[in-house]
Amino acid sequence: MNRYPVWKYLLIAVAILLGALYTVPNYFGESPAVQVTSGKSTVKMTSDMSTKVAEVLTRAGIANNGIAFDGSGTYASVRVRFATPDIQFHAKSVLEQGLNADPADPTYLVALNLQADTPKWMQKLHALPMYLGLDLRGGVHFLMQVDTKAVLTKRVQGIQAAARSTLRDKNVRHAGIDLVGDSIEIKFRDDATRQKAKDVLSGQVSDLLYLDSGTGDELKTTITLKPTALKQTIDDGVKQNIATLSKRVNELGVAEPIIQQQGPDRIVVQLPGVQDVARARAVIGRTATLEVRMVDESITPGTEMSAAIPFNSELFTVGKGVPVVLTKDVVLTGDYISSATANPDQNGQPAVSIDLNGDGGRRIRDATRDRIGKKMAIVLKEKGKPEVLSVATIQAELGSRFQITGMGNAENSAELALLLRSGALAAPMEVIEERTIGPALGAENINKGMHSTIYGFAAIAIFMIAYYMMFGFFSVLALACNLLFLLAILSLMQVTLTLPGMAAIALALGMAIDSNVLINERVREELRAGATPQQAIAAGFDRAWATIIDSNVTTLIVGVALWVFGSGPIRGFAVVHTLGILTSMFSAVFVSRGVVNLWYGRKKKLQSIAIGTVWVPGQK
Repeated sequence: MNRYPVWKYLLIAVAILLGALYTVPNYFGESPAVQVTSGKSTVKMTSDMSTKVAEVLTRAGIANNGIAFDGSGTYASVRVRFATPDIQFHAKSVLEQGLNADPADPTYLVALNLQADTPKWMQKLHALPMYLGLDLRGGVHFLMQVDTKAVLTKRVQGIQAAARSTLRDKNVRHAGIDLVGDSIEIKFRDDATRQKAKDVLSGQVSDLLYLDSGTGDELKTTITLKPTALKQTIDDGVKQNIATLSKRVNELGVAEPIIQQQGPDRIVVQLPGVQDVARARAVIGRTATLEVRMVDESITPGTEMSAAIPFNSELFTVGKGVPVVLTKDVVLTGDYISSATANPDQNGQPAVSIDLNGDGGRRIRDATRDRIGKKMAIVLKEKGKPEVLSVATIQAELGSRFQITGMGNAENSAELALLLRSGALAAPMEVIEERTIGPALGAENINKGMHSTIYGFAAIAIFMIAYYMMFGFFSVLALACNLLFLLAILSLMQVTLTLPGMAAIALALGMAIDSNVLINERVREELRAGATPQQAIAAGFDRAWATIIDSNVTTLIVGVALWVFGSGPIRGFAVVHTLGILTSMFSAVFVSRGVVNLWYGRKKKLQSIAIGTVWVPGQK
């Protein structure tokens, strides 16, 4: 009557073993560490970097607890563990000086970090500690200032290019279009032409103000943005930067990041639970803009460093390993790129496929129609310092979709695609505040959360055992399994646990014991009604199941709604709360009954069970 088949016991045993395996990594702690990553897009990290880091530390006489090279491509890094935080700080300073010849333009980023002490065999099984939120573990906080001046300049430059193109298409002659500050000045020979140009331009762009000046044959019209358009341009620029940062954070795989506008021109980025601080800073702080430019073919290849650079061209010496002269005219910016993927070309060579939006397709067609066989370059600008990422030959007139070839290897094409796919910023940003929230406050919160959970668990255990005797012990055992399963699932899902999440764990314990109380009381009712102990156990579990389902499903619906529609701490609470309900149903019914069956199920002549006092009306 009360016996489980073997496979059910095996299922419970496997669940407990897996639960222990994926919960244990949370108790190994962390070591102070330093992480070294590439500071430039064109500088690749290789395994040889581990040797270089070791040499720098050895020369300085700094001992370490292990050097490891992790990752690949742009996000490869060298991580060094140390015994104490003091050694960690000293090593960071030494590595920054030893690896970077120019401190003002560092080639490598050196950042403080914490590395989990989880054994490697567990890491291979993806048994990793769960992430903790900013309020528990700390994390990275960035406050970024958007260069609104650059946003306006970019907008006005676009209007200048559009005005020149429109007047040319409409055959309206002018004497020059110049960019003066945040306005555009168009010169004319006569007033009739000026009026015609204004009519043409006002029909194309409606957010402009026109101011006429000059006399005789030196007439000019000054074009500026309307105040509402000015504000809208800045707002759009900040929003685009937020969207781009969101894409980059997604590349980091950070759970529940906070990326929001603060004031008219600032953006806050918080990455709770992130361990790879250097990588986060490299990706988030990459205040880069992408530009597509043409190579100046008037300069003979190989003579770039000695030749006279034309007025409308620039010499680039950073990136690609060789100098190259590019025209100053920007064909395309990253704003027009809708997607980029690394795919082999028709010859099987690494290439990057790029999709442009409609306006971008028109621009690239106009730029490449008469330049087949010439070279085109992609320039990445970070902190005002340009790097040439790629120089490719134009094989045919390009459209909204084209390929960049000549990547060298698949890794280069994948990294370029990642940069393009991450999107360009509307304007450069400067990190004006960077905080790594220390573990002190988080440790205090963790201790309080753990103490509340432990003391709550102990109080429940004492009450259940005192009131329900052996059945109370079974309930406590099931409750412990519930906590084990919940922590294991949270760790396996790599959920970011916050303080509300810890509150949800404590709440889950309370709700889980409710199910066992229902079961125990049902068993008592059956005994009170005259059923034999074996019959009371079977009927008690079966009849309590319907009530447990009803009470948990309604709570589960609320938890799922919070999970779907909530955000930030609310969603963190909902995740733990929802998972806690599921694990409690499994442990309270399936595991608990399994233990009861194992203890009482094989006793054919069972006369009584230890479930506390069964009060029967009329009996003294």
